[in-house]
Amino acid sequence: MKKYKHLFFDLDRTLWDFEKNSVFTLQEMFEEAKIEQRAHISFSDFHEYYVGYNLSLWDLYKDGKIKKEHLSVQRFRGTLEHFNISDETLSLKMAQDYIRISPTKTALFPDTITVLKVLSKRYSMHIITNGFNEVQFIKLKNSGLSPFFQEVITSEMVGVQKPHKEVFSYALDKAAALSDESLMIGDDQVSDIQGAQKVGVDQVFVDFHHDALKCNPTFHIHSLSELLNFL
Repeated sequence: MKKYKHLFFDLDRTLWDFEKNSVFTLQEMFEEAKIEQRAHISFSDFHEYYVGYNLSLWDLYKDGKIKKEHLSVQRFRGTLEHFNISDETLSLKMAQDYIRISPTKTALFPDTITVLKVLSKRYSMHIITNGFNEVQFIKLKNSGLSPFFQEVITSEMVGVQKPHKEVFSYALDKAAALSDESLMIGDDQVSDIQGAQKVGVDQVFVDFHHDALKCNPTFHIHSLSELLNFL
């Protein structure tokens, strides 16, 4: 086993349970806005459409085709319009509420804190995330993750999204780390694994859902606790 000195973690869907926290947030907003009464739909109907539409907008954002301000509002505007609610005031309010409420949620994947406590005694640890600045730092603080990480690198700091190599090069420079002594740990085969490969950094694919393998990661695990088997 080669000797690593720096561990770079993705945040959303690797440590912070994005889907669970998002559901909690959206349900709260759905009920407050009385969307069930206005559109005669269930929360599951609303959520199912929102998730797919939001992902399509994120793909455009990652490709630099839309700005984050447009994404933030349009994901709610477009979802509401799909259910025949044309209300710009509500769209803007939901966009603001989501940014305000979601980072206060604290659901983490199993064993996150236990694993980080062990690894933080052995390695310098950092975050590389595509999320927005104004929410990622709040997530880290509220969920008790901040003390484990020395550097937090967001794509906004760099101006491009993972998997662009510039994000990883920036992170290595920020952490004063060499590529051959670093390890990237994330759930996304493109953003995290292929991105790290572009700068010669070894990778751990955290495959919670047993997805089809589309890349060739250095390590392939199905739970965070498995990191302690080789780190």
